Amino acid sequence: MRRFPVFRLRVTTPRLELRLPSLDDLDALADLAAQGVHDPQGMPFAVPWTDAEPAARARGTIQWQFGQWSAWSPEKWSCSFVVVREGQVLGTQEIAGTDFAVTRQVSTGSWLGRRFHGQGIGTEMRTAVLHLAFDGLGARHARSGAFADNHASAAVSRKLGYRDDGFEILNRRGEAAESRRFRLSRDDWTTPPGFGIHGLGPCLPFFGAGGAPDQQAS
Repeated sequence: MRRFPVFRLRVTTPRLELRLPSLDDLDALADLAAQGVHDPQGMPFAVPWTDAEPAARARGTIQWQFGQWSAWSPEKWSCSFVVVREGQVLGTQEIAGTDFAVTRQVSTGSWLGRRFHGQGIGTEMRTAVLHLAFDGLGARHARSGAFADNHASAAVSRKLGYRDDGFEILNRRGEAAESRRFRLSRDDWTTPPGFGIHGLGPCLPFFGAGGAPDQQAS
């Protein structure tokens, strides 16, 4: 898509490819959401979207992606990649920025289909978007957060070198819950071998990391 080249952006890892989803990818992602992405007794998300019925989760997953595309601007963007291994959609990895041209800061979020948990995929796909942020976009900091009982997410952050950055109290299913914040500095980051970024040049203005989007996309 010439006017929105982010659809041609790819981030690759030793096992995975991250890209904006095609319509077929969205169908596969929606199916994963309907099947469940975490133990229903817990809630890892500040917005409890997974409490919806399976059909509503699937539909909402598709609508969320369309909403992110339509709202995209260099001043405020959210890039929700599908995570693909050998042609199979495994989940989604988001990287987002607000006033990135000034702040040089991104945040991340993700989920995987339940049957893909425990295989190191969460770490690999987070590493992929950190590679994009630091080595591709020129970010200075990356933020993440997790509820205090979301040990898997916190473990990924610590494994990748994030440092504790305080906490906040959020409303989770009508109850107060502690959410821990983590921050990773560019100075503490080294991309491991085997990671690549493809098709980034024309996309830079869309992330607030270059010139005028319309000029670059022409």
